[in-house]
Amino acid sequence: MTADQKKAVLEQLDRAAQQYNQLRAKSEYDDCSDQPAFETTRVITILSSTIERIAPLGSRYRIETERIFKMWGATNSTCLEYLTGILAALRSDVDGDYLQSLAELIRADLFSDFLSMAEYLLDGGYKEAAAVLTGGVLEEQLRNLAIKSGVPATVGSRPIKVDQLNADLARANVYSVLYQKNVTAWLDLRNKAAHGKHPEYTKEQVVLMLQGVQDFAARFPA
Repeated sequence: MTADQKKAVLEQLDRAAQQYNQLRAKSEYDDCSDQPAFETTRVITILSSTIERIAPLGSRYRIETERIFKMWGATNSTCLEYLTGILAALRSDVDGDYLQSLAELIRADLFSDFLSMAEYLLDGGYKEAAAVLTGGVLEEQLRNLAIKSGVPATVGSRPIKVDQLNADLARANVYSVLYQKNVTAWLDLRNKAAHGKHPEYTKEQVVLMLQGVQDFAARFPA
């Protein structure tokens, strides 16, 4: 997560918390049970949707939110206090850069090593090997990103083709259509390098590909 992304996420969390604080200021009770059901339901929806939007799939934040809804129902004012606590914990972890799992951190280090190797090959004049290696890192990143985001990466036991995976990730709003187009271009360059179509791309394009994949992996950790 970049500094700008982190700032935007923290602002979302703070805006959601502010909704509860404003409602709580009107109430005699922490659960705001003396407030109109319309207002409590509205704030519950804002809190839960913010948690769902920001918290990773399968995380404790989501699990606890689902447990609370199962226990009291998604419109019960009792949920407010608990959701506010989950939101505060999520904000603390975002602020402390604790959302990445150990597995993600290990993969990030491994991918960084491979991309450094690609950069070394490129500096040595081996643009084909650099492009193929960078493309391999990108494909693995896409598959891990799909698993993390709940986007199917296989059909039965067969892996989904990477071009289709790219389209599915964009369709699921894991990243924007602009990134989808960039990924398509990088994969096309990788394929040209792998099939010996050396005159169809330049070293400068491989440099841009390498820089782009480095940025992509940093922005969308998996």
